[in-house]
Amino acid sequence: MTAVTDEDQGNGTTETGEPKEKEEARSKDGRWDDGLIARRAAAVDPRGDSGTGHSRTDGGSTDSADPAGPADPSALAGSPPDEDDVRPQVEAYGPSGGPLPTRLDALRELVGLSRARLDRDTLAEAGRVLDEAAARQRLSSRHTVVAIAGATGSGKSTLFNAFSGAQISDTGLRRPTTSQPIACSWTDGAAGLLDRLAIPGRLRRRPHPGPAAFDEALQGLVLVDLPDHDSAATAHRDQVDRVLALVDAVIWVVDPEKYADAALHERYLRPLAGHAEVTFVVLNQIDRLPGEAADLVLDDLRRLLDEDGMALGEHGEPGATVMSLSALTGDGVPELREMVGRFVQDRTAATRRLSADVDAAAARLRPVYVAEGRPGLGERAREEFTDRLAEAVGAAAAGQAAEREWRRNAGRACGTPWLRLWRWYESRGLPGSLDRMGQALAPPEEESTARQRVEQAVRTVADDASAGLPAPWAQAVREAAFTGAKGLPEALDELAAKAAAGGGSAKGSGGSGRFGTASGRSPATGVALGGRPARPPRPKWWPAAVLAQVSMTLLQVFGGLWLLGQIVGVLEPGLVVPALIMLAGVVGGPLVEWSCAAAIRGPARRYGQDAERRLREAAAGCGRARVLDPVSAELVRYREVRERYVAVTEFSTTGQ
Repeated sequence: MTAVTDEDQGNGTTETGEPKEKEEARSKDGRWDDGLIARRAAAVDPRGDSGTGHSRTDGGSTDSADPAGPADPSALAGSPPDEDDVRPQVEAYGPSGGPLPTRLDALRELVGLSRARLDRDTLAEAGRVLDEAAARQRLSSRHTVVAIAGATGSGKSTLFNAFSGAQISDTGLRRPTTSQPIACSWTDGAAGLLDRLAIPGRLRRRPHPGPAAFDEALQGLVLVDLPDHDSAATAHRDQVDRVLALVDAVIWVVDPEKYADAALHERYLRPLAGHAEVTFVVLNQIDRLPGEAADLVLDDLRRLLDEDGMALGEHGEPGATVMSLSALTGDGVPELREMVGRFVQDRTAATRRLSADVDAAAARLRPVYVAEGRPGLGERAREEFTDRLAEAVGAAAAGQAAEREWRRNAGRACGTPWLRLWRWYESRGLPGSLDRMGQALAPPEEESTARQRVEQAVRTVADDASAGLPAPWAQAVREAAFTGAKGLPEALDELAAKAAAGGGSAKGSGGSGRFGTASGRSPATGVALGGRPARPPRPKWWPAAVLAQVSMTLLQVFGGLWLLGQIVGVLEPGLVVPALIMLAGVVGGPLVEWSCAAAIRGPARRYGQDAERRLREAAAGCGRARVLDPVSAELVRYREVRERYVAVTEFSTTGQ
């Protein structure tokens, strides 16, 4: 059986050299004449329908989409099939309950979750693998597509003909000899697979009737002879790359001269090292090597493959099959045919190929999914962020100011009238008094410093959260932090004013606050800007202290008037009693004030701490809602895709 050439078609002859009219007459008898696919008459069942399936026309020849199982010897010999045979002829690819379906689902979810964070080019290879896996699963599972690839003059076409038992692919000294892929199918039902490879009908063959065609181990094999991968014609190399991405397995044919060719190892074997289980590497033309040279070359070939990272299937371990043969003399060809037969009958080549494709896609995606260390927001980072916001908003200063305000109010209420009068005079007479300073607005440089502290806190927490993350996810975390930080100083000012006011709404909104925002109260003390201070709550014992202070004052007045009356002669002389009464009032007033000052230390401190806590909680809540929660959401999204990525790589067969 010879290949159809353009010259033959132009002369109106078939590939056997006979006139087309005679060829067509022969095909009407229902017999296989030259091995072309789909020249079989369709049998008719008793109901008048096609009993074996439907014929399909592809480029001028017809490929039966019927039996996917081993070919019937009677059909190969030319006898029509049994008319009562109505079994399903093509079985769609259905992967077993192994890990491949789970991995494909995880990869599909991974791509879906990552589209908003990764660019299209990064996910292109994973999308291609999913598309090819879906396409392969819709086609026959009883067929194994094996491509024979090699360099110019390596003898791959000779090996292809040795498998099929006939001169299907042209061989000779003219280069390139093979210009388009040629397929040989041992059984029917491979039309869909060949359509996927874009092999036209005129280049689809059947093995020559004989031992090769009736070999049970090869039933289900679809063998494809590829053009030279190192051809000077760019179109030929493109054909090789396209078909190699679609076949279930590949037989690489190398010769003693080009087995170490860098183009072969760097462009194909090294990138496809993860596909070792579906790879055969055959050293051809050993008949040209004298003595033990064949073994030395084979050992060197194994060394190169090991450097390429391709696992070798030695000692029963999974990996690439490496052997030597001579396609011209037939030495070693039966052994290769036996290995390929076991490989085909195993029916797992497609699953292995798809699994290796998933491994390769996952390896390419590893830099964008695998982080260094354990990225995330720990409690320490959260506390430091809260501390920075509290410092920026002046929580500690607010607590101290609140404590001083409590003490000041206590002094006003429990102090002696003379001291209070002096303090009032001091506050009225001195422009730089403490009361006036307490009501002053924060200077512009303080506002600028506080805003810078907030921005620095956001940058720090974004860097902590994104540390170790892959670049796309680190960028997403930073963007979430900086987007939420817009308006954070203004929000902090408003919430701080509410917290300082005791949790109520800030009165007089519309003024200028610490960060230059609309707030009517100073976040430090809860003082209404331009108005009277908001008085802290007074303890219940304050009226008693005020009454005692009033009593001491009355004693001073009473004793003083008594002495004055004695001096002017209105009252009888007697200085001891009024002097003692007046002295008691003079000493008792400061004593009451000192006692009250000692008693208010604890409440004043607690009041200041409470004011600081409210302001700190307000700052923490605002920072959490605007910055920490969006950052945490991005980290949760990353952990979700990371789990999907782990599911993709969990059952990796290549260790990638």
